[in-house]
Amino acid sequence: MEFMRLTKVCALIPAKGFLHAKQRLSPVLGVRERELLAEAMLRDVLGQVVAARGLEATFVVTGDDRVSEIATGSGARVIREKEERGETGAVRFALAEMKQRGIRAVLVLPADIPLVRTSDVGQLVESIRESDSASRLALLVPSHDHLGTNALLLSPPDVIQLRFGYDSFSYHLRQVAAEGLPARVIENERIALDIDEPGDLKRFLLAGERGSESHATLMQMGLVGSFPDAQRTGSS
Repeated sequence: MEFMRLTKVCALIPAKGFLHAKQRLSPVLGVRERELLAEAMLRDVLGQVVAARGLEATFVVTGDDRVSEIATGSGARVIREKEERGETGAVRFALAEMKQRGIRAVLVLPADIPLVRTSDVGQLVESIRESDSASRLALLVPSHDHLGTNALLLSPPDVIQLRFGYDSFSYHLRQVAAEGLPARVIENERIALDIDEPGDLKRFLLAGERGSESHATLMQMGLVGSFPDAQRTGSS
């Protein structure tokens, strides 16, 4: 218990440049629209994570100048890649750097979960602080379809091997078991919704969250009219 009370948790958000972002949304959004949405989602996530209680600091790993500028302006620290190497490579690179800096626990969150709130982040950090396990642990939050991993709280940062993409949640559960650690899984509906496909946009709009930059951006694009059910929910 003493270890958990003293351990400081830092957040890590991998974020690539907005050019050619979110190509699976191309059936409903053009190139420029996808860029704007990706930027809005990053701003929303950063705003909530940086303000969350219990975090020592928030880091963004990126190889992009514009992302670095937004991250710094939001109060986050930047770990720069020389070139973008994909989510898995970026996270591994950043975690190694953070461990070198003496950071012992890291909460990894994606940049495309615009429903996340400070309370969600606080819940994850607090669940670790209240844990009675030994110093090595891994806590997972799955995506809504349980195929992806939308948050990991890792102590130490390299406690398990990471691989993002299709079916990463099952992969990470296997890594946890291989290390002899208990499977710690928290379901969180807001963290579970990452925006990759048109159906994800509909789920986001159905949630009726109007105060975010992401929602405002989609409203300006007139996208709500493409999902009548979401339009009715948002106006209720």
